[in-house]
This record gives sequence, C-alpha cells and structure tokens, in this order.
Amino acid sequence: MGQEIGRIRFEQRDFERFERCLRAETQALHDLIEAGALSRRAPVAGLELEAWLVDAQGRPAPRNAEFLQALGCADVVTELGRFNIELNVPPQPAAGQGLRRLHDDLDALWARCRRTAADLGLRVVSIGILPTVRDADLTLANISDRDRYRALNTQVLRQRHGRPNRLDIDAPGGERLHCEHGDVMLEAAATSFQVHLQVPADDAARAYNAALWISPFTVAVAANSPLLFGRRLWQETRVPLFEQALNIGSRELGGGDVMGRVTFGSAYVGWSLAEVFRENAERFEPLLPVDAGEPPARLPHLRLHNGTIWRWNRALVGFDDDGTPHLRIEHRPMAAGPSLADMMANLAFAIGLAAELAHADPPPEAQLPFDTLRRRFYAAARDGLDAALEPEGSKVRDLLLGGLIGRARDGLARLGVDAGDADGWLAIVEARVASGRTGAAWQRQCLDRAGGDLAALTRAYADRQADGVPVHRWD
Repeated sequence: MGQEIGRIRFEQRDFERFERCLRAETQALHDLIEAGALSRRAPVAGLELEAWLVDAQGRPAPRNAEFLQALGCADVVTELGRFNIELNVPPQPAAGQGLRRLHDDLDALWARCRRTAADLGLRVVSIGILPTVRDADLTLANISDRDRYRALNTQVLRQRHGRPNRLDIDAPGGERLHCEHGDVMLEAAATSFQVHLQVPADDAARAYNAALWISPFTVAVAANSPLLFGRRLWQETRVPLFEQALNIGSRELGGGDVMGRVTFGSAYVGWSLAEVFRENAERFEPLLPVDAGEPPARLPHLRLHNGTIWRWNRALVGFDDDGTPHLRIEHRPMAAGPSLADMMANLAFAIGLAAELAHADPPPEAQLPFDTLRRRFYAAARDGLDAALEPEGSKVRDLLLGGLIGRARDGLARLGVDAGDADGWLAIVEARVASGRTGAAWQRQCLDRAGGDLAALTRAYADRQADGVPVHRWD
C-alpha cells in the first residue's frame, strides 16, 4: 500500500485484467518456492513506525504535507490521515549488533522528526490511538493527498455498496462504543509498530506459524490503545477498531465462511507461505486494480493485492539487493509507543520468541488448535496482561514471566544477537510485565489523575515519551 497509483476509479475490465495477472503471479510464486529459487539469506530484521502529528494542545494536527516537505527525508512518508506519518529505517541482519543499529537509526530519525515538528509548532507522538482524536477529525477533509488513499476509500465504499461502517466495541468494564462512519478514515485512528523478519525460504512456514502463535503475547505486552473517543475500551482497542474500520468480507468458500479484510487468518500454513498468497487471491477481490507497470518477475500485482489485505501477521515478498526474491513476515499486532526503548524491546522479544518457537519440537502449531489461538489473540487484546488464555486459563503475565521471556532470550541467541543487547532489551520487557505498567495501563492511571482530561493526558504522555525512558519507569 506504500506505492502511489495514478487512478481513483476503475472499470470492470481493469478488475478482470488484474485478476488474470494476480493468478499468474500467484502460480509463479508457487513455482519459485517449489524450485528452491528464493533467498536463503540469514535472518534480517526491519521495522515501520507510524506516528501522529499533534499541536500544542495535544490535538491531532493535519499537516503532514507541510511537515514532510520541511523534513525532506524519503524515509518518512505519509499515512492515511493528514495527521499521521510513517518512519522507515534500513533493515539489518539480526546477528551481532544489528538490533542496536536498528535502534540507533530509528533514534536518529525520530530526533530529526522531533526537531522539524518543533520548528512548525508541532510534536510527533508515537501512540496506538491518540486520546484526543475525535470522530469529527476522521473525515475525508483530513485524508492525505494521495490518489491511493482516495482510491482505497472509493473502492471500499463500492464493495460495501455505500453502507457505512458500524463501530461496535464492548469493554470488559461495561463501557461501550457504538457509532457509524461513512468512509475509511476510522483506520487513521490506529497506528502500529510493525516488525519485519526475513528468514531463509526453507524456514518461512515455521517462522510464520510461530509469529501467529506469539501474537497473543506481543499484543498484550505492547498494549497502548485503551481509549477511543473518550471511552475506556480494550487494552488494545486498535485491534477491533482496525478490523471494523475496513469491514469488507471475503468471497465465501465452503460452508459460508467469510474472512474480514483485516484478519487474524484462517489457519496455520502447512508446507509454504504460497498457501497464504493463494488464499488472498482466491478469497479477496482486488481493491486497486491498477496496471502495475513492472515486469511479471517482480510479482507486482501479487504484492499490491497483498498490501490491501491486513492480516495481523502478513506474509510479504521482497527482493534482495541482487534481485533475488525473498519471503519475510510482517508482525503487526503491536501498537506504536510508548518509548523507542519499549518498541525496540518489543521487537527483540517478538523476533526472539518467534525464532525459538520456529525450531521447537513439536512445533507450536501441533500443540494448539488454530481456533484456540485466534480466541487467545482477541482475549489478550481485550484484557492485556491479565487475560486468561485457553485452554488452561493461565494469565498472559504468568506465562511471560514463567518462561516465555526466557525462551525469547534463547531465540535471540539462536539468531546470533549480541548477548548484552538481548539482555538489555528483554530486561525492559520483563520489568514492564512484572510491574503491569504497559502503555495502556499508564494511560488509564494518568487519565484518572487528570480528572478525565484527554488533552492533559496526551501532553503528559508526549512529555514522558520525549524523556526516552521505558514506560515502566514513568510516574
């Protein structure tokens, strides 16, 4: 979805042509996997960070075009809302001090963004859902000035036959949010910290299943979205918000089963990630049927189509510097924020635990049915560290402290990550879990102290984020 397109409206023949190309490229990827022609590079880690622009009062500031022009950096780009941006840094080999280089690059880029924002009288804030965002902010007047976003809105409304989205979120504490919204801009209220892990092609299926399995733990440990429109909802309200913001069902395949466009998925993979791409092609209608303008060997239609299906764990095709196609996994459950130290700790925990479980015997997918895993994910998004997970009813917090953080350390060692760096990042995760002070927990406590003042909460959050210390040490 990062690529620009040149059209907003399409004809039936555009969809038919796109589907033909998509089917051919899906088969081509299958053939590349069967032939062993994909990259076997050692694990490579990467990240994307979505953030907010806010004004002096802590309100969303729809000025990303002005900000990006002043910044003048190709590594920071637009997101759907004019008050959102996305930061990207070069991926690094996971071994050695690669994670430290990722952190240093992100830290330098974040500091540059902060300076540019300050020159414009703004602040950049990394948080899952900005407490001060209102439904009235999420209008097409605040959609970023890119054809791809306008086309996305047009095509989503077309597939919904003009019906508005209904947001329907019930919280464990009894609060509820029910409203309707007529366009895709609800999606702009949810921002993420997305972790990428490229693995040798032969390991990709196991790594993907491991990424699925760890998702209840990563969504809970990184919870940072407890509020929406002033309501106290899930610990990670971003999950139901994003799923309902793009509520377009898939084609029915057998038994009337329908998947959402934002989805946890339907099953573990069996023999390769080709299964995920094939399911995408079969179950989801194209949203943006453009002529990709690239050679078929670059799989452009497959890549574009895949970018319009928001799995919480998304299989991606990319290319090494020498042009060899590779597979990587985009792990999407974790919210943006609270601090850069927290986010890098989350990245280390996620790739470490996934790496260890990908080599477990028996594999995690053999130990837990997929339907149980999916229920675990939503329970953890709703209740955070206190979620009781099926089938044994153990709390997320107890399972993390009882062994999963240690297994993440083993996985980082397996990846060859510098031991000192690994210990430092995982110590942050462990302290956060032991204290219960996630970003979501801190926001709720701060809101109580602020007497329900959402702007005061946002300003206090931005001040502490600027200090750079992990959230378990925030007052």
